[in-house]
Amino acid sequence: MDASEVSSLHDSMRKYGIPGILEPADPRNRAGDWRVVDPVDGRDITDEVSVRVAAADRQQPTRGFIVAR
Repeated sequence: MDASEVSSLHDSMRKYGIPGILEPADPRNRAGDWRVVDPVDGRDITDEVSVRVAAADRQQPTRGFIVAR
């Protein structure tokens, strides 16, 4: 993922409670590629987080109210 997608992914991770740390793949090039690392062991979990965020975005609410105006 590139730098333009980081903010959106970070917002989704916070919204759905998905753990991970976003960091640039090359610390000297913050405009380049970014990755998500596991906060416990530091391994790259970018693919797993992307799949979880995509699945959470597709889920429909299971309860709530619809207010017609």
